[in-house]
Parts: sequence; structure tokens; C-alpha cells
Amino acid sequence: MEFVTVSQYAELHGLPERTVRNWCNAGKMEGAVLVGKTWSIPADCPLPKKGKTRVSPLLKRLREEKEGQIRGGIYHRTQIDLTYNSNHIEGSRLTHEQTRYIFETNTIGISDESVNVDDIVETTNHFRCIDLIIERADERLSESFIKELHRTLKSGTSDSRKSWFNVGEYKILPNEVGGMETCPPEQVHNRIKALLAEYNAKTSKSLEDIIDLHQKFETIHPFQDGNGRVGRLIMFKECLSNGIVPFIITEELKLFYYRGLREWGHINGFLTDTCLTAQDNYKALLDYFKIKY
Repeated sequence: MEFVTVSQYAELHGLPERTVRNWCNAGKMEGAVLVGKTWSIPADCPLPKKGKTRVSPLLKRLREEKEGQIRGGIYHRTQIDLTYNSNHIEGSRLTHEQTRYIFETNTIGISDESVNVDDIVETTNHFRCIDLIIERADERLSESFIKELHRTLKSGTSDSRKSWFNVGEYKILPNEVGGMETCPPEQVHNRIKALLAEYNAKTSKSLEDIIDLHQKFETIHPFQDGNGRVGRLIMFKECLSNGIVPFIITEELKLFYYRGLREWGHINGFLTDTCLTAQDNYKALLDYFKIKY
């Protein structure tokens, strides 16, 4: 097991050293050991859960259905719809029905066309990512969690076998999105750290705060690939964490979504309206499953 110092853990999660040290002293850091006068903390130690966190009816239902392996409910529907749409936006050729079949049977079924293996692997990985954001919705958003989402999403893909791809870590080669330049690799850590510090400093988060976080994350484009899917997973998690109805960007909304990302900071209404439309669609699902919001 790899251990880190208080200062290293604090930097990794964008926290004051005093806060981490106090958690260690209070026994809130699982596996932390005092060596002399210095705390050593497991590198993968999760952040302490918030004290009295109110769990929304949706998050409660998602967790219950996930643990009970219940079919045909909001958890089942969210897994399929979020995975299909987020992957499809990024070029996956799997259909909605194939995505459903993989989730329900863990097989691809019979297809008349050739199927890209990476599409299958990333689909099953995306299901695991959704489980992560449901399980850990209460956690403060951190660099380590964001990297874990990327590592989970891209694990076992052809990209993961490329040394330069750096699965689960920030990019090492410059990249662009939609023909636009993104953050240079050497600046990614500091930019993400500053972004999370600004976001986590807010005592309560609004839908606009979450959308703003997403747009800035996509502008930084911290990973070699998979940024869009990781970013949309983060948005869904943060909505669950803050009692806000989450949403799924569908193929029909893709062009409006891309335009909104480009225009954010000039005309914020483009992206906000797209997300509100997607939120209304998800609210219709909650109404159907009789989940309060």
C-alpha cells in the first residue's frame, strides 16, 4: 500500500493541511498511522463522509435499487440511458438496444454488423462509473476521484495499452477539442486544483455552478481522451450530491450542448437551456417512477 504525507494528501484533494491533520487526529482517516510526529495516510484513503448529509429521494432510490439488483426501475433506466447517450456522443456505434442487452445480460447478443471491442469494454466500464458516482455521491469532488473515474472508464481498452495515453492520469501530450486548443499538459494539475478549490469553497452549489464547473473542466480537457464522458459523470454526481435533479445529454441535444460549451461566458443561456431541457426529460422519468424532487 502506498502512503502519502499530510501535505501531499491535502494537495491531491485541494484541502488545507490543517483540515487533513485534524481528520487524522480525530481518527477519520482510515488506515492513517502516526510515525513519530508525522501522519502517513494511504494514498487511496477516501475523504471522510459529511456529517449530516440529507440524501435526496432519488439518490436513496438509486442506491436501494443498485444494492437490491432491481430491474426495471430508475437505476436500471439511468444506467442504460446515461451510458448509451454519453458514449454515443463520443462516437460509439452501439445502439440503445445493444447497450440495454449488455447491461441486462453481460453479453453483446447477435449482430449483423461488426462491433468495436472498445465500444463494448467502455460500455461495461461506464456502468461501473455510474455505480461509483451513486456510491460516492456524498464525497467532496477531488482530483483522485476524477482520476478514478477516468481509470475505470478506460481500463482494458486499446488506449490503456498505449504508454503515452496515461490512463487514470492527466494527459502528457497536447490535445484539442472541436478544433480549439486546450490546457497544456504541464498546466493541467494546477488548473484542476484551482478549479476544484473554487468550486468546493462554495457552501451550496446551484445548477449553474455545476454547469460552470463542467464547462471549465472541458476547456482544460485534462485527459488524453474520455474527457466528455468523465465530465458528464461528474455533473450527474454533483447534482445527486446537492439535491438537484440530474440530467442526461441525449443525441438530440448534442449540437445544442456543444454550442453551449463554446458560448459559455458570452451567452450562458445556450448551455443552461440545453441542460434544463435535459433535466425536464429526466423529471418525466422521476414522475413515471413516482420519485419526489
